[in-house]
Amino acid sequence: MHESVFTVEATPLKFGPGASAEVGWDLARLGVTRALVLSDPAVRALGITERITAQLDDGGIAHEVFDRISIEPTDTSFAEAAEVARAGGFDGFVSVGGGSTMDTAKAANLIATHGGEVIDYVNAPIGGGRRPPGPLRPHVAVPTTSGTGSEATTVAVLDLVGEGVKTGISHRFLRATQAIVDPELTRALPPEVTSASGLDVVCHAAESYTVRGFETRDRPADPGDRPPYQGANPVADLWSARALEYGGRYLRRAVADGEDAEARGSMMLAASLAGIGFGSAGVHIPHACAYPIATGAREYQPAGYPDDHPFVPHGHSVIVTAPAAFRFTFAASPDRHRHVAELLGGCPIPPEEVDENTLPAVLAELMRDVGAPRGLAELGYSEDDVSELVQGALKQQRLLVGSPREVGAEDLAGILRGSLRNW
Repeated sequence: MHESVFTVEATPLKFGPGASAEVGWDLARLGVTRALVLSDPAVRALGITERITAQLDDGGIAHEVFDRISIEPTDTSFAEAAEVARAGGFDGFVSVGGGSTMDTAKAANLIATHGGEVIDYVNAPIGGGRRPPGPLRPHVAVPTTSGTGSEATTVAVLDLVGEGVKTGISHRFLRATQAIVDPELTRALPPEVTSASGLDVVCHAAESYTVRGFETRDRPADPGDRPPYQGANPVADLWSARALEYGGRYLRRAVADGEDAEARGSMMLAASLAGIGFGSAGVHIPHACAYPIATGAREYQPAGYPDDHPFVPHGHSVIVTAPAAFRFTFAASPDRHRHVAELLGGCPIPPEEVDENTLPAVLAELMRDVGAPRGLAELGYSEDDVSELVQGALKQQRLLVGSPREVGAEDLAGILRGSLRNW
């Protein structure tokens, strides 16, 4: 029988300039007396982390800071944070940073609360697929980038170094207890980081708006087996549509001017809105392809990021295949693809003027305007790498199952070849 039920759950969200000054109050409200504060070295160097810990000092909340966060977390870095969390006797967590930091906090909280090893909870069939038996300890998430929406999602993404694959842990109990979104925390972001993270927002929202409908899935025998990514539904559509509208209206401005408070704030809000939307509906082909693209990075050094090792920012890894992916999926839901193009472009498009190239063209124009890579070739990939990338993407069935059009190995190969150069 097909599914007839969908769920939409959202992290309580506190938004606005100066909102981060209330972290200590929220921790006290949640009964936290000893917190592990997770942050990355770059955020700490800006003094943001210490601004948060000063509130904990003032409120008499004991704490330690863990800042050994990998920009693209691995099973090893998750395990290190989890061990610190397990040994420290913490009754609450604070994450101050981007998606990597918030995802690390989720994993550390999970292991500290319920034990086991990281791989036990990684999505099957790559990991054990173990379901957390109950809620986690309070976690206040304070994003400092406007991209992943991790403050509002149920997912923690990681690289399994030995397996050479990127995957995740996904369960409703991983969602943060409270998100505090303060646009002032993004003012120091370089334009390249603003661009990459903002393109992640756009891709999240476009994928979740075009993902297959929840009603096309099989109904689970046990409600506990209903996946976090359930398919497009009327409520998730509202969040995703507004995130697309904001991305089309404000991303160019936020990249062009770091002092544009309206644009910065709107992109921060768009990230959280998109997180709520795709946290219910899910994503599909671009994200499935993004994981092997990020894992296989050999030489690419993105501007605006630390240059200690080659890596592909998540926003770049998802957006480079988006034009070709949406060209492929257009036939499954032309009206939804047209609406995405309208929201990003900011104007209506007559149905008779829409074809499979309409949304890809809108995306490519946005990518050019904010300085995104032209395609996979710019990230260091060639035709010779397509087969390996296909195999990596095929491992992401948790995501590919959401494609509105059935997608196989040959289809993925065509999408990846079409993404070597988008213009």
